[in-house]
Amino acid sequence: MVVRFAWPSLKSVLHVDPIFAATSTASAYAAGGVSALPSSAAGGEALPPPFTIGAVLTETRLDSWLAVGLVLAAGIYLYGVHRLRVRGDHWPVARTVFFLGPGLGGIALVTVSGLHAYDTALLSVHMVQHMMLSMVAPIFLALGAPMTLALRTLPQRPRKRLLAIVHSRIARVYSFPLVAFAIFVVNPFVLYFTDLYRFTLEHAWAHELVHAHFIMTGCVFFWPLLGLDPLPGRWPYPARALLMVLSVPFHTVLGLTVMQSTTLFGGDWYPSLGLDWADPFDDQVLAGGILWAGGEFVSVTMLAVLVVQWIKQSEREARRVDRELDRQEARERAAESAA
Repeated sequence: MVVRFAWPSLKSVLHVDPIFAATSTASAYAAGGVSALPSSAAGGEALPPPFTIGAVLTETRLDSWLAVGLVLAAGIYLYGVHRLRVRGDHWPVARTVFFLGPGLGGIALVTVSGLHAYDTALLSVHMVQHMMLSMVAPIFLALGAPMTLALRTLPQRPRKRLLAIVHSRIARVYSFPLVAFAIFVVNPFVLYFTDLYRFTLEHAWAHELVHAHFIMTGCVFFWPLLGLDPLPGRWPYPARALLMVLSVPFHTVLGLTVMQSTTLFGGDWYPSLGLDWADPFDDQVLAGGILWAGGEFVSVTMLAVLVVQWIKQSEREARRVDRELDRQEARERAAESAA
């Protein structure tokens, strides 16, 4: 994809007459031997109605593999919490709320709700999915500490296997912060600036696979930085905060590039849908703004959370040192009394 920038006047450069766009697209399809514009989106699904709150509610579906996976994940997590309570062990309620609410619930909000009907029709909706699946939901999944829950509830043999996987060489490489950072940053550029994005629009299975890839990429990046699970090679808090700061410019560059591009992402896919209630160029500007603003907001919030965790760890370390000094002083007094 060739991307050109038009910094002086964004509105004047990006505006395209809808009638001209529609007639040009129709002419292009006629020249290519296609008699009519496509009447379905990816996977043969019917084109969605105009985007409204009511349409988002009525277009909800529960027949996708992601919906099944979310239900299974929630059930397994709740079963683990139940096992701990039956055993008399404590599990923080906040972790359960984080994992089930903004974690799994956030994924369901953008993949199972009616938003899914618009993810191949509006680039802005796809960017909302991108932000939720790769940046918001993984943070709360990590705060839910599912691996710690599994280690506390699994029998001895499965627990040893899980620890072997967590501390394997592959896990060490992919969870290393610099490697995870590189994957997290490069991933959207590879998707949006190659023909891969158009391919995912044309094939529903590829689009669903991208959703899963977003989730895994976000987990690989945020889990070592923020998660409570015992992962190998975790960096100290100052290094984690620095890595989070370094990720901010990449979201800014990507968001501004999408906003200022005079070439539609996905080629002629969006104009070919013939949606008279949405302009592809205006929607692309909105999509870039969502990516830009959302990325900065999540990054700054994440940085604040890291600072809070850093302060709490320092307080715990100070209390530990105080207890050790008190014990040492008690031993010295006991030795003096014995002498």
